[in-house]
Amino acid sequence: MSHRLGPGSPPGVWVCSTDMLLSVPPNPGISWDGFRGARVIALPGSTVYAQNHGVYLTDSQGFVLDIYYQGTEAEIQRCARPDGRVPLVSGVAFFSVETAEHLLATHVSPPLDACTYMGLDSGARPVQLSLFFDILLCMARNVNREDFLEGRPPEMGQGGADVAGYLQGARAKLWRELRDQPLTMAYVPDGSYSYMTNSASEFLRSLTFPGAPRAHIVHSQVEELQLLGAGSSVVSCLLEGPVQLGPGSVLQHCHLRGPIQIGAGCFVSGLDMAQSEALHGLELHDLVLRGHHVRLHGTPSRAFTLVGRLDSWERQRTGTYLNMSWSEFFQKTGIQDWDLWDPDTPPAERCLLSARLFPVLHPSRALGPRDMLWMLDPLENGGEALRAWRASWRLSWEQLQPCLDRAATLASRRDLFFRQALRKARHVLEARQDLSLRPLIQAAVHEGCPGPLLATLDQVAADAGDPGVAARALACVADVLGCMAEGQGGLRSGPAANPEWMRPFSYLECGDLAGGVEALAQERDKWLSRPALLVRAARHYEGAGQILIRQAVMSAQHFVSTEPVELPAPGQWVVAECPARVDFSGGWSDTPPLAYELGGAVLGLAVRVDGRRPIGARARRILEPELWLALGPQQDQMAMKIVCRSLDDLQDYCQPHAPGALLKVAFICAGIVDVRSKLSLSEQLLRTFGGGFELHTWSELPHGSGLGTSSILAGAALAALQRAAGRAVGTEALIHAVLHLEQLLTTGGGWQDQVGGLIPGIKVGRSRAQLPLKVEVEEITVPEGFVQKLNDHLLLVYTGKTRLARNLLQDVLRSWYARLPAVVQNAHSLVRQTEKCAEAFRQGSLPLLGQCLTSYWEQKKLMAPGCEPLAVRRMMDILAPHVHGQSLAGAGGGGFLYLLTKEPQQKAALEAVLAKTEGLGNYSVHLVEVDTQGLSLQLLKSETST
Repeated sequence: MSHRLGPGSPPGVWVCSTDMLLSVPPNPGISWDGFRGARVIALPGSTVYAQNHGVYLTDSQGFVLDIYYQGTEAEIQRCARPDGRVPLVSGVAFFSVETAEHLLATHVSPPLDACTYMGLDSGARPVQLSLFFDILLCMARNVNREDFLEGRPPEMGQGGADVAGYLQGARAKLWRELRDQPLTMAYVPDGSYSYMTNSASEFLRSLTFPGAPRAHIVHSQVEELQLLGAGSSVVSCLLEGPVQLGPGSVLQHCHLRGPIQIGAGCFVSGLDMAQSEALHGLELHDLVLRGHHVRLHGTPSRAFTLVGRLDSWERQRTGTYLNMSWSEFFQKTGIQDWDLWDPDTPPAERCLLSARLFPVLHPSRALGPRDMLWMLDPLENGGEALRAWRASWRLSWEQLQPCLDRAATLASRRDLFFRQALRKARHVLEARQDLSLRPLIQAAVHEGCPGPLLATLDQVAADAGDPGVAARALACVADVLGCMAEGQGGLRSGPAANPEWMRPFSYLECGDLAGGVEALAQERDKWLSRPALLVRAARHYEGAGQILIRQAVMSAQHFVSTEPVELPAPGQWVVAECPARVDFSGGWSDTPPLAYELGGAVLGLAVRVDGRRPIGARARRILEPELWLALGPQQDQMAMKIVCRSLDDLQDYCQPHAPGALLKVAFICAGIVDVRSKLSLSEQLLRTFGGGFELHTWSELPHGSGLGTSSILAGAALAALQRAAGRAVGTEALIHAVLHLEQLLTTGGGWQDQVGGLIPGIKVGRSRAQLPLKVEVEEITVPEGFVQKLNDHLLLVYTGKTRLARNLLQDVLRSWYARLPAVVQNAHSLVRQTEKCAEAFRQGSLPLLGQCLTSYWEQKKLMAPGCEPLAVRRMMDILAPHVHGQSLAGAGGGGFLYLLTKEPQQKAALEAVLAKTEGLGNYSVHLVEVDTQGLSLQLLKSETST
C-alpha cells in the first residue's frame, strides 16, 4: 500500500482487507486523472477460481456496473477481459474525501449506527454490513434500487424475516447517501491474488515458488543447501547435517539435525532438536506436522498434530484423515470411531475438526512427534504405539485451539530466530561473505538479545586465524554497541586512545588475538550503562579493528627492500621532488581493508600544477648526533623547525597532529632510529652513521588539497632519507614503504596517492584480494599527442574548502565492515569502472573520460555521503556546461576540483565564468599537466653543516 498502490492517489481513505495475499508490480500504472467517488483495485484470476470469489463487471471507461459473488458461469464470462482473465474483488478500495464524508454521515443515523460501537453501546440491535456487497454495490451503475433492497450480502448467511427487514432499512439509507457517487475499477494485469483459506494445499502454494529453480530460504541457516528441492521454502530454521526437503514443501520455525528426509507437499513447523530424531528413518509425503506450545490448566506443555495435505476441514464434506478415508484409516491403524467421538455425536458432526486425535498428556512420559507419526506405519511396533495413544489424554483440534500458548510460541520462535541468526553471523564472517549483518544486529538489540550476539562475535574474533575476519568481527561488536546507544551519546567517529583500553590494545599489538578479544570484552562490560559510554566503547572497538588492519597492511613490508650505495658526505643534500596526483577512477578501492578483501584498482595521473612539481624533501647527514626537522610551504621557506635530541622527542610519532610527526615516523620507518631500543638516540646515530640527520619537507599545495600530498610527501621523505643513509630504494619498494609508514603514523590510508605521485604519467595500480598486500602498477599507453591534448583540456580549480577526510574514512570503513549492500555493490563498481577508464585513455577519447569522471564522482558520493559541500555543488553546476566531466580530487569534501574542458586552454574563460557568480569564496583556477618524470632524486654538491 505505501509503496505501490498508494503513491499518486488524491487525499482520501484506503480500506484494505487482510484475508488475502496480493502481488503487485512496482509501477501498477493506476491513473488518478479526473478521479472522484470510490475506486476498487482488481487483480486477474481464472474463470474457474472466480466461481468461489467476487468479480467486477465494468464498462469500457472502467465504471463498475455490477459485482458478482460466486456468480453463474454466464455472469463470470460477462466479466472476462480480452485475455480471458476476470477482474477479482481484491479486498482493497479507495474512497475520495467527498465519498468518505457521505459514508461518515450515515454512522450516527439508525439503523446504520448499529454497525458501530457507539450504536451497540447505546443498546441498538447489531446490524452487519458488507463493504463490497452493501456499501460499494449500491454505487454500481447496473444495480437498481428494488434488487438492492431485496438482496442480502453473502456474509449474512441465512436469517429470519425480521433480519431481512432490518437490513432493508440499512440498505435504503446507504442508497440515499451513496447512490450518486461514481465507482470505478483499477485493474492491475500483472498482479496476482490469492484468498487465504484453510486448505493446506493453497497455504503451501502461497509459501512456495512452483517452478523456481532452487529453494527459497528466509532467515535460516542451512548446512547442506543442495538437499533442498526446487520450489521449496525454509523460513526461520536451523538445519544441521543432511536434511532433505522435497519440491513444494515448507519448513518453518524448526531446528532439525539430519539425516532427515521430507518428501514433496509437506509442511513441518515448530520442531526442535529434541524432536527431530523422531523423523530419522521416515519419509514424509503430503503431510502437515506441527509442534505446538499449549497450556493445560495453567501448566505449559508441548503437543503435536499430524494431518494430511489433502484433508478437508469443512464439516459438511466427506471426511478424510492423512489423505485417506476414515474407514481406510481405521482399518490401517486399529483406531475405532469411538476413540475419536462420543457415541452420541451425530454422524454429520463426526469430522476432522471434532476428532480427538491429538495426545496432549501421557501418564508417564513427555509426548513427542512419534505419538502421531506411528499412524504412518502402525504395524512397526506390534500395537504398542496404539496402546500408548489410547492411554493419553487427547483433544480434537477444536478443543486444542483454545489451549494454544501464543506467548510461549512467539518466545520459542524468537529464541530459534536468534539461534540460527548467530550461526549465520558466524558463517558469514568466517566464510568472508559479502552479506550485511546490520539487520541482525538491529534485531538483536531491539529484541533485548545483544548478549549472545556479542559473545558469538567475540568467539569469532578470538578464533580467527585471519586478521581481516577478526577486524570485521570487532567492527560488528562496535555496531552492536552503537545500536544499543539508540542514536544518543555523541558521534561514533572520533578518538580511541582512552588509557582504560590500552591493556587490551597491547595484547592485539603483540599478536595475542585471543587475549586481546577477552580483555576487550572485560573492559566493554564497564561501558554499557549509558549511551555516551556505549558510543565511546564502540569507537575503541573500531580502534582495535584499526590495529588489526595495521597488522594486515604491515604485510606490505615483504616488498620493501633497499640496496647499499655510497654514503653521501656530511652536509651533502639529497633532494627528492615529486608531482602531485589526480585520481580518475577507482579511489576508495585502494583503502585497507578493501584493498586486500575486495581487491583494488585505481587509475591516477602524476601532474604538475602551474608548471611546478609541488612536493619535495631533502635530507643530509650532520655531525651532531641529533635529528633536525623542518617543514615549509616551499623548499626555501621553512615555517617550522624541530630538534630531536632524545628518543622521548620522537615518542609522539604516532600522533598525526603532533608537530613533525610525519618526519619523525619517516626516520623510524627508514630504519635509521629504533624508538624501542635501549640505546639512546645519540648512541644509535653515532654508532651507525657517525652523526645525525637533517630533513626538510615542503608542499606548495594547500592543506587538504585532495591531491595526495601527505602520502607523496612521505614517499619523498623516505627516498631522500634512505639515500642520505647510503641506501637506494626502488619506486615499487617505496610504494609499500609508504603503506608501512602511514600505519605507524596511524593515519591509515591506501596506496593510490604514492602510486599516483611517485610513478610518472598515466597508470593503473592494482592490489589483489589477498595478504600480504602487494601493489602492482601498469603504465597506460595513450595515442601519440594525446598527453598534450589532455594538458590543454585538464584544469584544477581550488574550491577554497579544506578537505576533511578523517571522519569520512571511519564512516566508509564502518559501512564496508557492515557490508551494506549499496556499499559492496559500489565498491565492485569502482574496480570495474577503472578498467573502463583505462580503455578510454588507450582510445584517447576526452568525452569518454568525461563520462568516467562524472560517474566516478557519483560513486565517491555513494561511498562517502556528505563529501560534496553545497558551495562545491554550486560551483560544479556553474561549470557543467563547459566540461566533459568533473570530480573533486581524493575523498572529496573540498580541496581541488579537476575538470576536462570541452574546449582547449579554458583557464581564462572559466575564471571569467566563476567571477560572474557571487558567494563562491576564495577559489582559484590552476593549469595542470601530466608529469612524465615521477619521483626525481639528486645529490647536490657538499655543504658544511649549519
